[in-house]
Amino acid sequence: AAGTGLLRFRGRECDPFAAPERLSLAEAFARHAGIDLLATVAGDGRTDAAGLREQILRAGLRVAPDDTWSDMLSKVLVDRIEPRLGLGRATILDRYPVPEAALARRAPDDPRVAERFELYACGVELANGFGELTDAAEQRRRFTQEMDEKQRVYGERYPLDEDFLAALAQMPEASGIALGFDRLVMLATAAPRIDAVIWAPVPG
Repeated sequence: AAGTGLLRFRGRECDPFAAPERLSLAEAFARHAGIDLLATVAGDGRTDAAGLREQILRAGLRVAPDDTWSDMLSKVLVDRIEPRLGLGRATILDRYPVPEAALARRAPDDPRVAERFELYACGVELANGFGELTDAAEQRRRFTQEMDEKQRVYGERYPLDEDFLAALAQMPEASGIALGFDRLVMLATAAPRIDAVIWAPVPG
C-alpha cells in the first residue's frame, strides 16, 4: 500500500492528492436525491419526519412506516448519496443537521446545522470529525431532546450523564477527527472487503 497513487474499491477510483470536493449534506441531498433536507429541520433542532417521508417517497425511495427522521436520513445517505462520493477525488461532506451531530458545535451562520464533517473516497467513509460542543447547557438541552424522542418512539428513556456534563463545563474549545485506518488500507490495497486487511481477522 505504501506509495500508492490511487485509492480503489470495487471498480471505483479516487486520487487522494487531488483537491477534494466540498459538499454540505443538504447540497448532497438536493443534488443526488432531489430532497430539501433542511426544510425538515427547525432552528431548535426539532425535525419533521412526515415532511421528510413525503419528499423521500416522491424521490422513489421506500421507507418503513415506523422509520424515524434519522432512520430515513440514513437510508437516503446510504442508497443515493454515499455511492456517489469520493469518485475521482475525495469528498468532504460537511454541515450535518444538528440532530445528526449531538456532540458538535452549531454552525455560526445557521442553527440547523453543526460543525461536523465526514471524508469519503470511492464511496467509502474514511473519517469523521467535528468541532466539539463545549457548552454544557446546550449539551444538556440536546441530550434531553434526544431522550424525549426516545421516549416517544420506544417508550423508554435513560438518565443524563451528569459526570460527563460536569466535565464538559470545564473543557476548552476543541476539535478532532477519527480516521478508519483499516478502511484506508483497504482502499490503498484495492482489497474487495475490509476483512482482507484487518490485523486480527474475525474467525469464521
